Amino acid sequence: MPPLRRGSAFALLRSPGRTPGWPRRSGAGFLVITGRSKEILVTSGGKNVSPAAIEDRIGGHPLVGNAVVVGDGRSCVAALLTVDQQHFPVWKRTAGKSAEATVADLAGDPDLLAELQRAVDQGNPAVSRAESVRRFRVLPVEFTRENGCLTPSLEVKRDVVVRRWADEVEACYAG
Repeated sequence: MPPLRRGSAFALLRSPGRTPGWPRRSGAGFLVITGRSKEILVTSGGKNVSPAAIEDRIGGHPLVGNAVVVGDGRSCVAALLTVDQQHFPVWKRTAGKSAEATVADLAGDPDLLAELQRAVDQGNPAVSRAESVRRFRVLPVEFTRENGCLTPSLEVKRDVVVRRWADEVEACYAG
């Protein structure tokens, strides 16, 4: 397969509505489609970030329910994290926390934040430095279809989450 040239299929695929992915050329000139174009974040430095890779890696930690990467128009990438409600009681027991404590009660707890930082640290090597999560906030609820944060197929509704938790997004970038 010959390398793609400007003005060819590469340019056609980059046009709006042609593909749900975000095409780029590889070092060898091949077409590579990454993520969905509607989910691409562009930092204030102009870096295009496909959040799917880092979200999947962070979300793979047992204590993380969901990870939503934010940073569109911002200086760096941050994340909103939910705590997995099935693993949370196990973590509380092993961390010596009260069984009655909720995620909201422990959202600022240094032990919980340290464990979630480990999840972020495990996810960051999957992406470039510019795409790595630098800050995160813990949300007090898990995303569900009932609260409107998940689609029927259990995909996160990024726009709903970012709009509903706009104060937490702002807190990621404050001071």
